[in-house]
Amino acid sequence: MIAYLDCFSGISGDMLLGAMVDAGLSLDDLRGDLARLPLTGYELRAERVTKQGLAATQVTVEVGHDHAHRGLHDILAIIAAADLPPEIADPATRIFTRLAEAEAKVHDRPVEQVHFHEVGAVDAIVDVVGACLGLHRLGVTEVYASPLPLGGGWVATAHGRLPIPAPATVELLKDVPTYGGPVEKELVTPTGAAILTTLCRGFGPMPAMTLTATGCGAGTLDLPHPNLLRLLLGEPVVPLPAQRLIVLETSIDDMNPEFFDHVIERLFAAGALDVYLTPIMMKKSRPGTLLSALCEPARVDPLSEILFRETSTLGLRVMEVSRRCLEREWREVETEYGRVRVKLGLLRGEVVTAAPEYEDCKRLALERGAPVKAVYDAARAAFLREEGKA
Repeated sequence: MIAYLDCFSGISGDMLLGAMVDAGLSLDDLRGDLARLPLTGYELRAERVTKQGLAATQVTVEVGHDHAHRGLHDILAIIAAADLPPEIADPATRIFTRLAEAEAKVHDRPVEQVHFHEVGAVDAIVDVVGACLGLHRLGVTEVYASPLPLGGGWVATAHGRLPIPAPATVELLKDVPTYGGPVEKELVTPTGAAILTTLCRGFGPMPAMTLTATGCGAGTLDLPHPNLLRLLLGEPVVPLPAQRLIVLETSIDDMNPEFFDHVIERLFAAGALDVYLTPIMMKKSRPGTLLSALCEPARVDPLSEILFRETSTLGLRVMEVSRRCLEREWREVETEYGRVRVKLGLLRGEVVTAAPEYEDCKRLALERGAPVKAVYDAARAAFLREEGKA
């Protein structure tokens, strides 16, 4: 299952919890899972709200009085004491470790001396562990997200007034696509940044998937735009394999056409994947030939040298293309003329095309004095019988 986080208004831990509950995560299950943590004095609440007319779920971690300034060691001990499965405990541990390292970097002190304030509170622990628990319960195996709007202005912290985005948030978001605005508020919290950058495989457009559920988690602020985090869940759509290739191309109108056969043979021998000729009309209405060769990037130089040495061209066009092709497989079949190889094209393991190898058919036709077409048809019929389709 893929989870795509559409962060058009940023992200925080409670927004992610709300989006997951809105998408179908049972609040009772989440409460039960979080009860394994040795934490008390908090209550997890969820309510339906609207933001700019859009319905969403707002999850709140209501805490009595938690003034503990916990260090990384304290938080990791809390996670370890819950005896959570590795697929939950490991990412939660990595998230808080990343937070500690970011805080240590921006305040220029060892990780061991970092004492979390905002992110060491009970609600942050619930947010981080709850995010890992919720994604696991929803069956999510891959997480992706959109680029992040960072907001602007100032935020009050235990260190005083700090610019938005907070320094720890900036440190966490290195190599992540971001943009400014759209409001003078904190849109991406350090907790949200740590969760995303730890769990996400990539940032950008939504990957190809078949949607199965959606949910919206509401933020606490009321903004000029819907302050929501949108979660889209779906099954991955497996794309056909794509391959980056190069097309070498040249237009020729002043060469003996008998030479093309030799040029094509040399190009194939040097690693060309395909070579073809196209009749064209060139300047001054002269008939010409477009010679095209498809190859892997590593073969561009040797194939270019062949074209320069063996043809009359003065220049080549070099174009990058993407090729999608079926998986290839060979199978031999027995016919009344002899054994013939059949080339199969497979789409996700299913045979969608089958073609007898021409050279095999030609050789057997000459040996047996039979038409090539008869050998070809016999090989195809033999394959269909083996597949139970004849």
